[in-house]
Amino acid sequence: MESNNNKTPITRALFGDDFIWGVSTAAVQIEGAHNADGKGESIWDVFAQKKGKIRGNSHHYKACDFYNQYQNDIDLIKQLNIPNFRFSFSWSRIMPNGTGEVNQAGIDYYNKVIDYCLALGIEPWPTLYHWDLPHALEIKGGWTNRDIVTWFTDFVSVCANAFGDRVKHWMVMNEPSVFTGAGYFFGIHAPGKTGLSNFLPAVHHATLSIAAGGKLLRKLLPDAEIGTTFSCSHIEPYSDKPRNIAAANRVDTLLNRLFIEPILGLGYPFDALPVLKGIKKYMLPGDEDKLAFDFDFIGLQNYTREIVKYSLLTPYIQASLVKAEKRNVPVTAMGWEVWPQSIYHILHKYNQYPQIKKIYLTESGAAFPDAIEDDAVLDPLRVAYLQDYLQQVLKAKNEGCKVDGYFVWTLTDNFEWAEGYHPRFGIIYVDFETQQRIIKSSGKWYGNFLG
Repeated sequence: MESNNNKTPITRALFGDDFIWGVSTAAVQIEGAHNADGKGESIWDVFAQKKGKIRGNSHHYKACDFYNQYQNDIDLIKQLNIPNFRFSFSWSRIMPNGTGEVNQAGIDYYNKVIDYCLALGIEPWPTLYHWDLPHALEIKGGWTNRDIVTWFTDFVSVCANAFGDRVKHWMVMNEPSVFTGAGYFFGIHAPGKTGLSNFLPAVHHATLSIAAGGKLLRKLLPDAEIGTTFSCSHIEPYSDKPRNIAAANRVDTLLNRLFIEPILGLGYPFDALPVLKGIKKYMLPGDEDKLAFDFDFIGLQNYTREIVKYSLLTPYIQASLVKAEKRNVPVTAMGWEVWPQSIYHILHKYNQYPQIKKIYLTESGAAFPDAIEDDAVLDPLRVAYLQDYLQQVLKAKNEGCKVDGYFVWTLTDNFEWAEGYHPRFGIIYVDFETQQRIIKSSGKWYGNFLG
């Protein structure tokens, strides 16, 4: 891993007074209390009951118990001088059946979280959808059913009316390429559906819902700052052979262009990846206009780069990833390459879209095998990761790239979806048996950096 030993030490002041600093979380990953106080079942509540779907057959039913520990954890955010807190609303906690009845206990809970943040001078940045679709809606087809655009905007309306008097920054949806790809094509995430016949309609209806959610928020909360977030990976070909370059371009289209371009009014990138033309089957007249919305900001979430080579046997895209473990490069506990320049290249890539007004990096972080030693958790690899990635963010900023904020993923070790509790991404260590919290050296570094 690159080290900072021979570099000018990075400081908060170098980014300017207006740069936004924060930390990110998600409801399923931290809250626990999966059936408390009237909460309905989510697709992850159901998926976690299926053997072999989640590493170690673990589940999120208690997770970090943030539902009960929220004051302690927000106190830690304050202690670490972090001024902005990204979290998500659990759709099924607020609307147990996904539409119709509103669960007042859910509204009350998020009011308490928001009010406690504000009391401590921490700005809440909620995400409306972070992958926890109510199971009652999945029974009706979930993201493959076009009616979900209406169901989702009903949920947006409830949240805007309940919290919009205090919440000034909103994210409509988290990483649509991941929840549609992993959940509706590969089946490795909830709800576990597979194949193009699920993936393509899910893509279209998710994109329609992102735009519809943004438009409704703008109508209901005209003074709010409204954004949505996308996962993105810097893509490079394995070699300069034309077929590897073409394969890399197809993967780049799938991972980095599929959702952002229709949102920006550019339409789906059908010509760059012909299999996507199957989406046209699910489009109705006027949909191209409905896909676009002028967001105040775009959230980008970058962890690594991917090396791509041509693969005749891979259906639809004729491309495969060359795993980092096979390339003899530093990796995280997720098997992802540690390559700080990825975030620099991603910022330059998305700055080529003039339609984007503002960019926040709404997730950035790394999982490493942390352990307690003498009541402390030393994680020098994560400290170096944050420093080196921030150096690259600053480099891009100094070159004129729009980049207006950085949120670390994540506050506490948590439930990492299909990987269970194996990867620890937190800047705060959690003992999941006792719920003890220990601020890691990375958390202390971030707190001092922001102090």
